[in-house]
Amino acid sequence: MLALGLAGFCFVLYTVLSVSRHRLMLTTGYDLGIFEQAVRSYAHGRLPVSELKGHDYPLLGDHFSPVTATIAPFYRLWPSPYTLLVTQAFLLALAVVPLTRWACRVVGTAGAAVVGLGFGLSWGIAQTVGFDFHEVCFAVPLLAFAVEALGNERWRAAVAWSLPLLLVKEDLGLTVAAVGTYIALRGRARLGIVTAVAGLAGTALTMLVVVPAFNPDGVFAYFDKVPDGSASGAPGLLAHYTLGLVTPAVKQLTMLMLLAPTAFLALRSPLVLIAVPTLAWRFASANEAYWGTKFHYSAVLMPVAFGAFVHALMKVRGQKRAARWPDTVCTGLVASALFTVLALPLHPFAQLAGTATWTPGARVAVAERVLELIPDGKTVSASNRFVPQLTHRCTVMVLGLPQNQDAPEWVVADTAEPQGWPIGRDQEVAEVARFREKGYEVVAEEAGVVLLRRP
Repeated sequence: MLALGLAGFCFVLYTVLSVSRHRLMLTTGYDLGIFEQAVRSYAHGRLPVSELKGHDYPLLGDHFSPVTATIAPFYRLWPSPYTLLVTQAFLLALAVVPLTRWACRVVGTAGAAVVGLGFGLSWGIAQTVGFDFHEVCFAVPLLAFAVEALGNERWRAAVAWSLPLLLVKEDLGLTVAAVGTYIALRGRARLGIVTAVAGLAGTALTMLVVVPAFNPDGVFAYFDKVPDGSASGAPGLLAHYTLGLVTPAVKQLTMLMLLAPTAFLALRSPLVLIAVPTLAWRFASANEAYWGTKFHYSAVLMPVAFGAFVHALMKVRGQKRAARWPDTVCTGLVASALFTVLALPLHPFAQLAGTATWTPGARVAVAERVLELIPDGKTVSASNRFVPQLTHRCTVMVLGLPQNQDAPEWVVADTAEPQGWPIGRDQEVAEVARFREKGYEVVAEEAGVVLLRRP
């Protein structure tokens, strides 16, 4: 009951935060709009495309995430971005169940509450909930169940929970390989090796064959994020893949933040090594956004860290000759609880304590009135934060991106307080001026929100 209760609490928390952010127009085209266009395509019996990425851009040529098709039946019933946000809240909350249930068997009800809330309120989960929608929400419960199975030596169950990760995102095949390697090293060599090979083959197949087959340029577009030594030569490449994996300091901070919620006890469990593939590709990348604690990139690390935490507590309790094991367990749980409480104000969940979260301001009301003037089924070029307000009923492009330069029927821009990506305020104003020069008519203009219509 404790596990279900905590999961229910987290589901409500995640849903309220996600819904409130969307009502406040804090969600964006990248990524909520893109994923809604993908799910909308599936719901109408088509392969996923996104106008936000380019005209009829095939999303399977960007990332391999067919798992999002499972949302399509629900989207048919409720065609809204809220469908995606509520689905994400449910999946993330579901991951609380196996970790709490396992912890309850190991350290009792109070300790399980610390673990369950520690995971449910962790910064990696909070950042995911506070950043639109992403397909990694499917990976989080799969990994939570897989890690719990690994910790209890239920090898076949661990494999069964891990293999669907291949349908979530192409890089997660490396995590499947890590699961297989762990199983092999624990004595089930045949099962482990087959699982590891399946994971590696899945990643190779999707990156080298499937994604390029759908990609308009015939490539996997993210290979250029990984340095190949062409600019700095062999010495630079060696430095990048050694010292560069832990520098600059933001990478060290990410590892610190990953282990601190477990009072660093996760280091006592070999399960923590399941996190290595994700950390490795992120830290090897030249994209600085991958290195830190923002956005959704650390969501898949949280069930691994807390699973390793519970496993470490189980190992400590199993050391009957160690007279001080109760002290270690209690100290670890207290430290974990303290970190959870102290970290809360630093993460998106703290937004729920502010009055602004519950009372949309005048500018939101203005934007809603202006957006309602756009008829359903039209093509629209919109500022990034207006995009997910329209994707359920229009074909939407992001204003300012070079691949979105077609002649839309409508243009809506925030020239006063733009989100800042992909273009800033001056560029938003310039884009509006450019469309007006092309003959677009001003339909509405209020508080910096400008709506234009093609003649």
